[in-house]
Amino acid sequence: MKAGRHPEATVVADSALLVMLVCVAGGALVGWLVKLLARWLVTLPWAPFQGPAKLLSSFPEPGLTIGAVAVGAVAGLLLGLTALHEALTVAVSDAQVTLSTRDETQVVDGGEIALAFKDGKQLVLLGHHGREAAREETDLSAKRLSRAFTKHGYGWAETDPHDDAYRLWVPGASGLPDGADAVFAARAQALKGDKGDDARELRKELTRIGVVVRDRDKRQYWRVP
Repeated sequence: MKAGRHPEATVVADSALLVMLVCVAGGALVGWLVKLLARWLVTLPWAPFQGPAKLLSSFPEPGLTIGAVAVGAVAGLLLGLTALHEALTVAVSDAQVTLSTRDETQVVDGGEIALAFKDGKQLVLLGHHGREAAREETDLSAKRLSRAFTKHGYGWAETDPHDDAYRLWVPGASGLPDGADAVFAARAQALKGDKGDDARELRKELTRIGVVVRDRDKRQYWRVP
């Protein structure tokens, strides 16, 4: 448990307004570019997608431009809502760290955290004796996260202190606890099929049986604390 120097939690999260503005504006721009692309494609008889391009170009102006931009903006809005839903929010207090993403919330007691750091695009809360208390995907900057953690008395590292201990997983790897190899095999299939939720759950299972795992280019590396 941390000393109560800062009783209020420090919340680190993406700006909802900025995310929505970027996605909506980007979607509107894409819609406008699609309209221009369709107009250009109909001038090239050899180009693909002639049917959709001619159909789109058949709508009169300014309705075509307004419609294309509006459809793009709506698509951007939906993309922005999805991005916010999947983005990680980190609330750091002297007593605990709360990680919220999707519809899940994980609370880690401050006394269980020995160190925090970013491993690529993942925030890692390292527990005592080398075990991981949490690992979550995030685009939040290491600088913002480090300020929040150090403000509340937690240690922050720029790199994984156990970086040299990881080994590439291969079927039948020696040194793994019983049952871990089968979980790794299932997780390899999940990573190959881009099933992120399945891979995330299988990572948790590996953590429960005493294996720390991280991914590099869909390859799994592991260590045993």
